[in-house]
Amino acid sequence: MSTTRHDSLPASLRLLLNAQPQRKDWFDEPAPQRGIEDERQHRRERLAISFRLFAQHGLNIGLAGHITARDPEWHDHFWVNPLGTNFSQIRVSDLLLVNARGEIVVGQGPLNRAAFAIHAALHEARPDIVAAAHTHSTYGKTWSTLGRLLDPLTQDACAFYGDHALFDDYNGVVLETDEGERIAAALGQRKAVILKNHGILTAGPSVEAAAWWYIALENVCHTQLLAEAAGTPSPIPHAVAARTHAQIGGPGGALHTFQSLADILVREQPEVLQ
Repeated sequence: MSTTRHDSLPASLRLLLNAQPQRKDWFDEPAPQRGIEDERQHRRERLAISFRLFAQHGLNIGLAGHITARDPEWHDHFWVNPLGTNFSQIRVSDLLLVNARGEIVVGQGPLNRAAFAIHAALHEARPDIVAAAHTHSTYGKTWSTLGRLLDPLTQDACAFYGDHALFDDYNGVVLETDEGERIAAALGQRKAVILKNHGILTAGPSVEAAAWWYIALENVCHTQLLAEAAGTPSPIPHAVAARTHAQIGGPGGALHTFQSLADILVREQPEVLQ
């Protein structure tokens, strides 16, 4: 196997070479360790950024929609958006801290009761969940009316292969935690759930993962709707879809994809961090 002779390269390039060649992949980077206060600020900032990214992607419809982030110190508390503030305008200082009784501990409110009913149950049922996202996005709620899981039609769809569930017991606006508990039961250990006649929901071990997975799942719903409208799509075989899920279904890729979007948004809208 041939190798590049470094001494034959231009001097300007030789200065940029690593002393020792290295391999660095997104999927083997450890999560950064932060103190409680730094982690709280990180989650709040990523949460505020997530709302603005959702607005950019057209995922905010009226008053519906919420993303939550568990507090790193008080694990039965979570941060959430106030009802009535457009996603495109949310700043870190707008976020509410809500306790397990649905009371606002930090912030002015008001609180979306559906957000509390769904997310309080999810955070209690899944201690590994840091964040969860749900809005009434167009393609997610359109797909939800079919009462079906998504097929592995594309590489991107394989991120959710065997990793999303169907909740098919719609009973109107979710205002009681018992329905949130049933949604949590349907989600199980997966990263996403289709809420029949309602929409989609994602959950993850970081704000970045939950938010990016929501954007990605909305795109997968859109893609399958288009594919089925065009003809009869051909799914990826089970073994290949399962292997692809193992390659791209983890939170590492979600973290880096989210960050690439967040960097641009913060440059353009620095007030989001206020």
